[in-house]
Amino acid sequence: MKKILTVLIVFLMLSCKATNVIEGPEKVLVFTKTSGYHHKSIEAGVKAIEELGLKNNFEVTQTEDSELFSKKKLKQYQLVIFLNTTGDVLNTSQEQAFEAYIKSGGSFMGVHAATDTEFEWPWFGKLVGAYFLDHPKQATATITRLNSTHLSTKHLQEQWIHFDEWYNFKSINQDINVLLNLDESTYEGGKNGINHPIAWYHEFDGGRSFYTGLGHTSESYEVPEFKQHLLGGILYCLKR
Repeated sequence: MKKILTVLIVFLMLSCKATNVIEGPEKVLVFTKTSGYHHKSIEAGVKAIEELGLKNNFEVTQTEDSELFSKKKLKQYQLVIFLNTTGDVLNTSQEQAFEAYIKSGGSFMGVHAATDTEFEWPWFGKLVGAYFLDHPKQATATITRLNSTHLSTKHLQEQWIHFDEWYNFKSINQDINVLLNLDESTYEGGKNGINHPIAWYHEFDGGRSFYTGLGHTSESYEVPEFKQHLLGGILYCLKR
């Protein structure tokens, strides 16, 4: 009788563990709400991420609906991407739900204007890693790879020449791990000096965070190096 009880207990424990295992493709929420400047490249960005999802076994849901930011609804996603969001996009209860999501082990990824978002929410500034200051006119610039092993950068050359809109940043979180540095000597209008991070990652408040400053132009999402850069960031956030 004791053996039967032991077997039943073990079976129940394994069953409980099994219910916590992600079944099917991982789910990624791409959030594109704007209350400031609206990037024309958002559609191209969503399409690129959807294509990456099809090829790499993750399911993509795109939304501008901030009502999805509740504790119950966020639980179904393994990653939330802020794709060219701008301005104040979440109310207080939605901010609290997102903080709880990250603290429970959720992941965040910001693309380009994600740093031009939620300036009155200091927690978000630390999560994304910096805030947007300003930018000069779009230009071709040289990016220096600082990390050759990360999934988002290992495919790149030591120097990557790319055309985009280059952000200057303020309130940079000192705990970020910089992946790519922008060479201000190769274009006009840089304000961060020798150390001008343009892509980074870090662990923050229980979750993972990845940010890339690239992605202003629609054409960027057709560049193989950039698409692989995005994919590497996603895979890092999905803990693969």
